[in-house]
Amino acid sequence: MELFFDLAFVLFVGRCADVLAEHETFSGGFRFVAILVAGWWGWASATLYANRFDTDDAIFRLFTLGGMAGVIVMAASAEDAIGEGARWFALGYVLLRVALVLGYLRVWRNLPDARAGIRPYLFGHVAGAMCWTISLGVPGTARYVLWAVGVALDLLGPTIAARVPDAPPLHMEHLPERFGLFVILVLGESVAAVVVGLRDGHWATEVLVTALFGFLATAALWWSYFDLSGGAAKRRLVQEGGEHTRQGVHDFYVYAHLPVAVSLAAVAVGLEHAIMHSAEDHLSAGTRAVLGAGLAGYLISAAVIQGVLSRRWRVALVWPGLGVPLVLAATLLPGLTPVVRVGLCAVIMVAGVITGVAQHRAGEVRVAKV
Repeated sequence: MELFFDLAFVLFVGRCADVLAEHETFSGGFRFVAILVAGWWGWASATLYANRFDTDDAIFRLFTLGGMAGVIVMAASAEDAIGEGARWFALGYVLLRVALVLGYLRVWRNLPDARAGIRPYLFGHVAGAMCWTISLGVPGTARYVLWAVGVALDLLGPTIAARVPDAPPLHMEHLPERFGLFVILVLGESVAAVVVGLRDGHWATEVLVTALFGFLATAALWWSYFDLSGGAAKRRLVQEGGEHTRQGVHDFYVYAHLPVAVSLAAVAVGLEHAIMHSAEDHLSAGTRAVLGAGLAGYLISAAVIQGVLSRRWRVALVWPGLGVPLVLAATLLPGLTPVVRVGLCAVIMVAGVITGVAQHRAGEVRVAKV
């Protein structure tokens, strides 16, 4: 059921990437981030609910399918969410929230001992849904302000709930598995970018070479997360999560994956355009900015996740930390051809993985398989 639910988010992330692909500008980037944040939190909040209260019975499945229908509406309207499709996008988000609220009301009724722990989630989701519902009748900028307020109220739930005594515990083995699946989902956009770049680049020699480098960079991103940063985070969750649940360890883990998802989606857009236009003399400033921001954003996020949760900042600053200025130089310095830019990014990422593996073998990075 979880994987079926994720199918809708595959489409949603793809449509968000299309927003950035069509407008590689500051305003396009802002729209891309805003829309993806709303959808990502919809996925994350549903995941936190299912992590604790997945009964896999008919009622749970119907609620999940109702939320999935909401995500489908959001995906279909994402490209024009800040525009003529705003009401449809808001309606999809409200449907996703209603399904989640009904799930928590069911828990409220059947598990009285869990009420104190789920109250922040329930109130936050209701408040968020109300803001988005009101936005259906509000024009212009005020509509989007209500969206932002709704998501902000929603985001407070996990932080408050973590401080409630005897709150229902999270299943720490399951949590990194679910977030790892979302990372795979977003990395799939980079694989799709290689495919589209090859097709639309008409298989020119430069396109083939750049596509190879793009695939190597994508593979290195996968390796870096699942064997290094993500693995180090999972080790902390599994070994110490129960002890530190009320102190916010899992909250940090959840929230820190938002910039990971946004950054990886941006990488996919940058790679697709870089491959597609690799036969040209240079890439546009927008494509270079998107690719550089995506790679740097991922590396910063991975370094913070690894540093905070492994408590070994020196190791995290070596890799992924040192990769940040290197990928920014590779993507933003003038005078380089598309093939050279993507090639340098691939070399940096692969070298980083080699460095991380060496750190792991030396005992400096301790991980659990995601």
